[in-house]
Amino acid sequence: MRLKLNDYEPNEAMRIIREWTHLSQVEFAKSIGRSDRTIQAWESGETGYSVEMLLKIAKMYNIEIIIQKKPY
Repeated sequence: MRLKLNDYEPNEAMRIIREWTHLSQVEFAKSIGRSDRTIQAWESGETGYSVEMLLKIAKMYNIEIIIQKKPY
């Protein structure tokens, strides 16, 4: 499955990534060492997450992140 992050808000992208793991917010939070409230805040857009956190999650769940420059 592919996700073009440019088409989503950061909170939507994190929710989709979590859903790919087939984990609840509570289970996902525990797996990455965060609280379920933190996951709720990320997914609602109340707070953001760092690139470092996104990369950590990607590595843990075998998700490939590709940055590609579009031709002019």
